[in-house]
Amino acid sequence: MTADRSTRIPEILRKHEAEVLRHWMRLQQEAVTRRRDLISDQELQGQSQEFLGLLAAAVQTAGLADVQRGAEWAPVRDMLATISRSRSIQGFTPAETAAFVFSLKPALYERIREELGTDANGQFEELRRADELLDRLGLYTTEVHQKSREAVILRQQQDMLELSTPVVKLWDGILALPMIGTLDSARTQVVMETLLQRIVETGTEVAILDITGVPTVDTLTAQHLLKTVTAARLMGAECIISGIRPQIAQTIVHLGVDLGDVITKATLADAFAMALRKLSLGVTRVTSPRA
Repeated sequence: MTADRSTRIPEILRKHEAEVLRHWMRLQQEAVTRRRDLISDQELQGQSQEFLGLLAAAVQTAGLADVQRGAEWAPVRDMLATISRSRSIQGFTPAETAAFVFSLKPALYERIREELGTDANGQFEELRRADELLDRLGLYTTEVHQKSREAVILRQQQDMLELSTPVVKLWDGILALPMIGTLDSARTQVVMETLLQRIVETGTEVAILDITGVPTVDTLTAQHLLKTVTAARLMGAECIISGIRPQIAQTIVHLGVDLGDVITKATLADAFAMALRKLSLGVTRVTSPRA
């Protein structure tokens, strides 16, 4: 693809790249959005120099069109994406990240005015083109930054789900899975995977699902519990649901949810005692002999 011959921006960047870089660096260092606690002047200088070089090369070969999809602009987009992701992780806000591109405007505007001199119409047209170009690139950094933050949040949510579903070995052959918070589809999947994996690893015969920390039980929650019980049974483990408080019992009855032959207990202690009986085990009080 040949460059757009109707604009002088490629020529201006080629002739004045060093001056534009110096002016741009000064603007960034003086900006209120400057984060010296997150990025050094040396690193900022390297990023600015690399970006300006890639920008100049792209406008020379491809002009100002198709910035967000054109192959010639891929190196520029790749660099901006890398900067956006790294700054997202470092703690930059979307506005601070986009300011990296937007702060280039005054430095480029100044060179455009100098080159075009008294040509008011030419100045207006080139300034408009430069503005649109940098706006598109700045918005691109914002989009990548937002997607990176969403990816981080998703990973954190997944980590929290895994941490919030600990499987505890109470006795040989007995596992307990205390659940706290809302039980939705995503969390049910994590619960099932975690529980089934531990059943396989330990050869568990009885698994206790404790819902004492589940605030409410609706039809969907009950269905999720039944799916978990069914999956555990397919792996050869019997399930007991504990933590059935009076309010939850009334809700289950009101909803008409059929728990089938699932054993339910009011407390984890009651469920543990039932699990011991199922394994033909018992607990005996030992009295220490008196001196």
